[in-house]
Amino acid sequence: MEEQQHNSYNSKYLCKLLIEYRKPVFIILAIAALFAIVFSTPFFITPLYKSTAIIYPTSSNSISKVLISTTYQSEKDIMNFGEDEQTEQMLQVLNSNRVRDKVIERFDLMNHYDIKADSKYPYTKLNKLYDSRIKFRRTEYNAVKITVLDADAALAAQMANDITEIFDSTMNQMQKEVATQAFRLVEDEYNTLCAEMAQLEDSLNTLRRLGVFDYESQVEMLSQQLAIELGKGNTQGVSNIQKQLDIIAEYGGASYAINERLDNDRLQLSLVKSKYEEAKVDATEYIPHKFVVTSAFQAERKTYPVRWIIVTVTLLSTFLLLILCIVVFDRYKSFFLREATKEKASKNPDKK
Repeated sequence: MEEQQHNSYNSKYLCKLLIEYRKPVFIILAIAALFAIVFSTPFFITPLYKSTAIIYPTSSNSISKVLISTTYQSEKDIMNFGEDEQTEQMLQVLNSNRVRDKVIERFDLMNHYDIKADSKYPYTKLNKLYDSRIKFRRTEYNAVKITVLDADAALAAQMANDITEIFDSTMNQMQKEVATQAFRLVEDEYNTLCAEMAQLEDSLNTLRRLGVFDYESQVEMLSQQLAIELGKGNTQGVSNIQKQLDIIAEYGGASYAINERLDNDRLQLSLVKSKYEEAKVDATEYIPHKFVVTSAFQAERKTYPVRWIIVTVTLLSTFLLLILCIVVFDRYKSFFLREATKEKASKNPDKK
C-alpha cells in the first residue's frame, strides 16, 4: 500500500489514468479545441494588421550652427546619423503628448476605436488602446522602430508613415518656439544698434555741414595754414582760419567721440549681425530631423490573433487541468473505497 502511494503520481500511474478516462479526456479536449477555434474567429476577436517603419535621428538639430556659423566648431555633420543621445531624444518626443495628440486628431482615433465620448473614462480607454497598438522601441543599431497594429491594414501603414512626419513637425515646432523667441531678442538688439548708428551718422553729417570732418588732421592743417597767413600778414585769411578753428574747437571733441562710438558700434554690429543671421535661419528655415530607413507598407496577413497559438495554449492548459482533476478524482475515489471497505469489515468482524 505504501509503495502504491509513493508511486501514485509517477508516469505509469498517469498513463493508467489517462487510458482509463480516455473517452472523457478526448471529448473535453475536442470541445476545448472547438471553442478555441470559434472564439478566435473575427466575429469575437478583431484581427489586427501590423506595419512598421524604421527611422534614424539626425546628428544635429541646428542648421545654422552646422552650415553658416563661423564661430561654432563641431564635428557633427548634418548628413550623419544620430547617436545614443539623439535616439533617446527621438523616443522621448515620439512618446510625448504632442505626438500622441496629433496622431489621435489626424486619424480621429476616438471614433476609429469606437469609443463614445460620453462613456465612462473615454480618454483613459483611448490612451490604453493607443499604447497597446502604437509602440516605439530602440533597435540594436540605434534606430527607432515604429510599430502600428490596426484592424485596417492600409490605415496601419499610413499611420506608421505619418508618425514619422508628425515627429518631424513636432521637433520643428518645439525648436521654432525657442528659436523664434531668440530671434526676436537678437533682432531687437540688431535694430537698436542700427538705429543708434543711424542717429550717430546724422550727427556727424550735421557736424560735417559745419565744416568739422577730421578733428586731428584739420587742426594740424589749419594750424599750418594759419602760420602761413600770419607770415604773409593776411588779416582776412587769418580771420577766416581762426573762425574754422573756433568751430573745430567747439565741435571737434563731439565729432571725435561720435567717430569712436561709431567704430565700436560697427564692430559690435558685425558680431550681432552674424548672430542675427543664424537666429533668423533657425527661426524660419526647416530641417529634417530623421532619416527614413524603412517605410511602412500594407500588411497582407493579419498579425493578431494567431489562431494556432490560441488553440495550442487552450488544449495544453485544458489537458493539464484535466490531469489534475482526474488525479484528484481518483484519489478521492480510492479514499472512499478504502473507507467503505473498513466500515464493512467493522460491521462483519467474523467474516474473512
